[in-house]
Parts: sequence; structure tokens; C-alpha cells
Amino acid sequence: MKVQLLRNASLVLTVREKTLLVDPYLAPKGTYAAFDFTGNERRNPLVDLPLSEQQLAALIAHTDAVLLTHIHSDHWDDTAREFIPKHIPVLCQPANEDTIREQGYTNVTPVADELIWEGIKISRTHGQHGTGQIGERMGIVSGYVISDGEEELYIAGDTIWCDDVKQALDKYKPKKIIVNGGGARFVEGDAIVMDIRDILQVCNYAPGASVSVVHLEAVNHGKQSREEIRKALQEQQFTHRCFVPEDGAFLF
Repeated sequence: MKVQLLRNASLVLTVREKTLLVDPYLAPKGTYAAFDFTGNERRNPLVDLPLSEQQLAALIAHTDAVLLTHIHSDHWDDTAREFIPKHIPVLCQPANEDTIREQGYTNVTPVADELIWEGIKISRTHGQHGTGQIGERMGIVSGYVISDGEEELYIAGDTIWCDDVKQALDKYKPKKIIVNGGGARFVEGDAIVMDIRDILQVCNYAPGASVSVVHLEAVNHGKQSREEIRKALQEQQFTHRCFVPEDGAFLF
């Protein structure tokens, strides 16, 4: 099983000789307006993909399926829907199935609990995309545990540290974990994805796991940088198994 970070939460997952594109956010730098109510007017994405146009086209041509944790615009954008052919299988949380079909995709499979796709076991986990009213407005989000029969990878998705994450770690005991960090938030309310404190909670709760932190320095509501997270990990002596990769890097 191989995992490459593209940008934000976009991953290329290679498992059992199949390529899954996770949460594709494919627009060039500055394509979209800034998210409102963040105190930061920089346009999104903040950075370009670590791929040339030709490399991106080749990746899409070799993609066997798309896996979506949810369909917020920094996980499934207009550019992705423009570039990714409508016949490609899309695996998603049930709450998003109808919308994705309305977007023209003809091979949409909701992951209600778990399914086997091309010999790959995909189990859906739950999460909490913020707290209080903001968390409610952010809607339903999912994560996934991917198993090739030998190892499990937990993609937590857009969630803070919460009971849902604990339950996923307890149930699946993954040795490889990917969390969305950066502590993104609006001018009011708490973080809507994991901040440094949450990341440290994951590291403490799963002492035998390797953890990678993504969803960083790509959208205007992110608050914590790679440098800040790495510093905290060093102070807490987690750098031997918790990593903060650059865009384009292979995580596992």
C-alpha cells in the first residue's frame, strides 16, 4: 500500500494494484475566492499542485476510482469534476450520493458501513467537523479504513479529536493514520479540523501507529503551519512516528 499527498487532503492511494484518488482538489493556485468569515482574504488554493498539467492528466488517466470523505469545495472542487470523467467509479458517504449523481457521475457507490471494492475492504468511520452550531452547519463527514488484507490505513477525514475518532482507533487499531490538521476555523467558533492539541491526542491514544498530518497550508482558513506542528511534535518527542509531509511526498 502506497500513499502520496498531493495537496490539502488530496491523496493518491495505491493498493492491490489499483489507484484511488482521495478528495481531489485540483484547481490551480488562486482559482477560487477566499472562504468567508476567516479573517484572511487570500484566494484558494493558496498553492499549486506539485504536478504539471501533463502529470495530472496522466494521474487521472490511471485513476481507478475516486474516494470522497465529503464534498466540501476543498475536497471535491469544480476543477476535479471538470477533469475526472463521469464514468469513473466514485465511492462516497451515503449523504452525498444524490449530489454526486446530479453532478453527472454514473457509477456512484455509497459506503454505508463497509464494502469490498476490487478486493479492497473499505470501512466508513464517523467524525465531527467542528463543535456547536458551526459543527452542525459543516454537515456530515466521514473517514475510511482501507485494508488490503495485510494492513489497515485510517484516513480520518475532516474531523476534530472526538469519540468517533477514538472508536475508530479502538475498533480497527490501524498502524497507519492520516489526519487533517491545521486547526482551520472561522472568526467565531472552535477549530473544524484537528489542531496541534488534537494531533497530540491521536499520537498518545495510538502509541503503535505512524501518523501523517495533511490538510496544511492550502486553504485560507487554516491557522497552524507545518513548522508550528513540527515544533510541537518535537517538543513532545513524537517526530519518530508522526510526520508532517510536504505536498507531493509519499507518506507510506
